[in-house]
Order: sequence, then C-alpha cells, then structure tokens
Amino acid sequence: MEEELISKKELLELTGISYGQLYRWKRKNLVPEEWFIHKSAFTGQETFFPKQQVLARIDKIINMKDDLSLDALAEMFSPAFADLSINKNELVKRNIVSKIAAEYAEQRIGQSDIYTFEQTMYLYMLDHCLQTGEMNLDEGKYMLQTFAEHYKKFEGKNCDLIFIRKMGISAFLLVSAGSEIHFESGVKIILRVSVAKSIEELKLKITTM
Repeated sequence: MEEELISKKELLELTGISYGQLYRWKRKNLVPEEWFIHKSAFTGQETFFPKQQVLARIDKIINMKDDLSLDALAEMFSPAFADLSINKNELVKRNIVSKIAAEYAEQRIGQSDIYTFEQTMYLYMLDHCLQTGEMNLDEGKYMLQTFAEHYKKFEGKNCDLIFIRKMGISAFLLVSAGSEIHFESGVKIILRVSVAKSIEELKLKITTM
C-alpha cells in the first residue's frame, strides 16, 4: 500500500508551525531529509511528506521542545546509537524490558551487569517482538543473531526488521526503511518493525529513567 502523503502547505496549516520552524528543524535533523519528497504538480514543483510519520514527529517536537534542547531532541530522534551505558537490572526494574527477555538475552549479548546502548537496543527489540506474542524465545536467538551480524552494515541509516515464516520455518531480515520487499508464495510477514522508531522510544525511556 502506498504511503499517504501530505503537502507542505497542508502540513503548515494543520500543525500551526511556520515555514522557518520546519526548515530549522530540518537543519537540526529533527525532520529527516528523506521525508522531504519533491514532486511535480500543476503549480510546479511541490514538497510532500509521509503524513503519519511527519505529524507524529512534529507533535513530539512541539510537546518536548520546552524540556529538551533541539540538539537533545536530534540525538533522541537519530537512529545512531547513543553513548550510554545502562544497568541491566535497572532496565527490568523500570519495566523497559521484561525479566524473561533480559535473562534469555544474557547468553547471547553478554552477562555483564552494565550494557552498552547497542546491547540494550538488541534486548529492547527482543522484548518488543516477544511482547507481540508473534515470536517465541527460540526464534528470538535468530533475531539477535541477525542484528549482531548485519545491523552495523547500515552505518546509522534507518532500517526495518522483518520477521517472516513459511511452513513453520521462520527467518529475520534487516532492510532499508520503507523499502518494498517481495517473497515467493506462501511466505507470511509476521512482523515489520522500524528500528529507528524503536531506538527513539528506547532513548526516550532511558533519558526519563
């Protein structure tokens, strides 16, 4: 299904922000460059945005800019790993991840009491997929393996985790965010998760710990 777009004019009218604010947020990487989609229209070249994504992002910026600087917001929205170390037990205590996911992941991402942000993100993704009820623990180890082997190849660019199953056999893929992907008949897409969105959620939860 093609993503619904919103024109720049409609966006400014709907959100009440100014042209200057929008492009200032773009310069600060609060609104990603790839969301500015240029298309030909009867009035000439017009700029459009992925509607749901940009509206959700602007709502967050408006609601959080009084508490965080624009630079801090840009860091939170960035798909890059944060330079943070987090106590594993604190993650469970604050309900950021479940105890089951944390204990299961120990053998696969490290048994240290302190996790890097990268390790924490892998654990957070594991817990998220488990919480959906669509993935079991045994499948979780392959999800963690997929991240460990391939995530860094995206070099901080947005990507999606895709979980598929065919005739009881499951597999995981990492693909560029929003890209189309086609499979042979019989393959069912169980989950598609935006890694960038998950990193954003995790950063927000950690910074409010």
